[in-house]
Amino acid sequence: MKAVRRVARLREGERVWLFDLDNTLHNASASAFRGINERMGAYMTRELGLEAGEAHRLRQLYWQRYGATLLGLVRHHGVNANHFLHNTHVLPGLEQQLQTHAHDVAALQRLPGPRLILTNAPLAYAERVLGALGLRGLFDGVVAIEQMAMFGQLRPKPDRRMLQALVARLGVPAHRCVLVEDTLAHQKAAHSLGMRTVWMQRWLRAAHTLPGTQNWRRRPPYVYARIRSLQQLRSVL
Repeated sequence: MKAVRRVARLREGERVWLFDLDNTLHNASASAFRGINERMGAYMTRELGLEAGEAHRLRQLYWQRYGATLLGLVRHHGVNANHFLHNTHVLPGLEQQLQTHAHDVAALQRLPGPRLILTNAPLAYAERVLGALGLRGLFDGVVAIEQMAMFGQLRPKPDRRMLQALVARLGVPAHRCVLVEDTLAHQKAAHSLGMRTVWMQRWLRAAHTLPGTQNWRRRPPYVYARIRSLQQLRSVL
């Protein structure tokens, strides 16, 4: 993992806020995900010579097994990670599909403590989305999938070792960190380290058939709180 800036001593009441990006800070199901999934399928048929149906099956299988389709492609097919990430996240017109609200910006500004993006998406895509949403200046840094490499291998969420290394680099106790996420598997790993976990459910009704989101009506024991808006974050302090 590339160096993450060590957090200065936290004041009383402050926490380190770790935010997922897609379907947490914006409605990716209605904007980016369709194009990304289509490009992943096209990449696999073109680069691996697969039929469309088999590409779809493997994409879903690797996502469920490894937490990211990319890991399965690297492990079983020798795919170059950077080449895959670049080709699958070229999304013309993405900015016009993204939107945020003034109350979201205000809610983020009010949070006491440093704020970081922690996303399994590539850095260029994350920066592009944050810029289009007008949120880039509200975060102290971005930890994207390229920065989640350990010992020469990618370890994206929900890899517990990556999360543990991140906490160590930040120089704060895990219990002072809050992970705000839409994906339960990622929260389970964070909870096992002692992080406070917040399940963003704002867009789950539209995406509740996705693996890891279908039980959105119940709060698992490893989830500290469920929220449907960023304004509710103050209640998890």
